[in-house]
Amino acid sequence: MTTFDLSVRFFLQMAFILGVCRAVGWLFARMGQSQVVSEMIAGVLMGPSLMGWLLPGVSAYVFPADSKPILFSVCQIGLALYMFLIGVEFDIELIKSRVRSAAAVSLAGIVAPFALGAALAWQLAGDGTLFSAKTTPVQAMLFMGAAMSITAFPMLARIIQERGLAKTSLGTLALAAGAMDDAAAWCVLAVVLASFQGDASIALLAIGGGVAYAAVVLLGVKRLLAPLGRQVEREGRMGPNTLIVALMLCMLGAWFTDAIQIYAVFGAFIMGLAMPRGRFAEELQRQLHPLVTAFLLPVFFVYSGLNTKIGLVDTPWLWALAGAVLLAATVGKGVACYAAARWHGEGRHEAMAIGTLMNARGLMELIILNIGLQRGIIGPALFAIMVMMAIVTTLAATPVFNRIQASRRRGEAASPA
Repeated sequence: MTTFDLSVRFFLQMAFILGVCRAVGWLFARMGQSQVVSEMIAGVLMGPSLMGWLLPGVSAYVFPADSKPILFSVCQIGLALYMFLIGVEFDIELIKSRVRSAAAVSLAGIVAPFALGAALAWQLAGDGTLFSAKTTPVQAMLFMGAAMSITAFPMLARIIQERGLAKTSLGTLALAAGAMDDAAAWCVLAVVLASFQGDASIALLAIGGGVAYAAVVLLGVKRLLAPLGRQVEREGRMGPNTLIVALMLCMLGAWFTDAIQIYAVFGAFIMGLAMPRGRFAEELQRQLHPLVTAFLLPVFFVYSGLNTKIGLVDTPWLWALAGAVLLAATVGKGVACYAAARWHGEGRHEAMAIGTLMNARGLMELIILNIGLQRGIIGPALFAIMVMMAIVTTLAATPVFNRIQASRRRGEAASPA
């Protein structure tokens, strides 16, 4: 297709994506699901798993292969801006009194699923349908461990935001633990890629560069932005020049962490943490949030769904393996995080809520799986199994979380004043 044809088709794609996402969101809202989960399901429905299977002609017309790079660029911008806004709203003060709980939940959410994932990989490493022939058992163990440890950080953030918990201790604790988990998982992935490519500099650049970036942004950039924060407070509004500065910094942060192979969302999130609070943060949310969540972010979910093929799991053995992966993922992440939160003094309902939120994998899981598939570490069958696990754990998160919150409220209402 020519550049002009792709440009014309892009507008049709955007209209189609927005319409389907809203329709599916309306339907899933009646089942107790959040908009973010419905968008993930909508993406899968618009991909080869359903529309490409039932209506291949329509699928090929609406989403031609040549258009994927354009959708990829748009969805990356949307995801980076969204995580930037999550960082802007993230209240570090709330977590300071609960650092030990956040660290414990994060550690449990890494070690337990990593160990279970590595154990599964050790047993499966010799299967050529699951791992490529050039993947060593150690590489398989590290990759599976990292994939099982990942948390749906963007989805977790959006679920918390939709429930009005972004500035509560529960929401902040879950976000902090999820951020730590994902950062660690991406560092492990960098080690796997370094080993797979025979280049140790990949891991060194990712880990060292990530630490250096966080230090520069949170210690240096944050101070440099303070005068802009005071200016916005005085004027009561954010002018276009100040907004452009914030957007430029967001894009630069996303570019840097993407370049060092940690992933763009962390650069954008950390840059959001450096933004001044008060009126400055409120203006960023007011000017950017509606466009990002309603228009740009759905493209990210749809793009990932276009690369998902659930139909590859087609034998009893693979279905049994899918069940084992789901069980290991739930026990390793949800149960372990619940136990860690309880151990550090969190209430039963709050610990259950944290375990439920941390157990959701979402499309961060799809990102790491796509990297493994593209680099030749895993095969299409294991890719499909892990995608199914991500979908099930994410689908379960919202209704289970809602039941826990309802139970907590009933308990509070029943308690004597």
